Amino acid sequence: MPGPDTCELLCLDLPKAEAVRERRMSVERATELSEHAKALADPTRLMLAASLADADELCVCDLSWIAGRSETLVSHHVRALRAAGVAQSRREGKMVMYSLTPAGEALLGTLGAAA
Repeated sequence: MPGPDTCELLCLDLPKAEAVRERRMSVERATELSEHAKALADPTRLMLAASLADADELCVCDLSWIAGRSETLVSHHVRALRAAGVAQSRREGKMVMYSLTPAGEALLGTLGAAA
C-alpha cells in the first residue's frame, strides 16, 4: 500500500520528466551547494554571516564583539565559512578581514537572513 507521499499508480509524464531530467542540476553542483548550506546550519555561523552581510567586511575581533563569543570560537567558525566557500578573507597589515563571497550573499538572501 502506498504511503501518503507516493502516487497510487505510475503516472509518468515522460516528455515533461525527460525535459527536466536533461536540465537537472549535476551531482557536483548539488554537492557544492549543499556544502555552502551546511556551513550556515550552525546558529553561530549564521549569525556571523549575517553580520558580515550587514557590515560588508569585519575582522575576528569585531565579529567576536558583535556575536558575544570568544575570538577563538569566532575564528574557528569563520574558518569553516571560508572552507565552505561562503566567506573569504584578506590580510590587512596585522589584521585578517572577512567578507561574504557572492555564493554566501546569495545563500544568506535565500534564507531571508541578510541584513
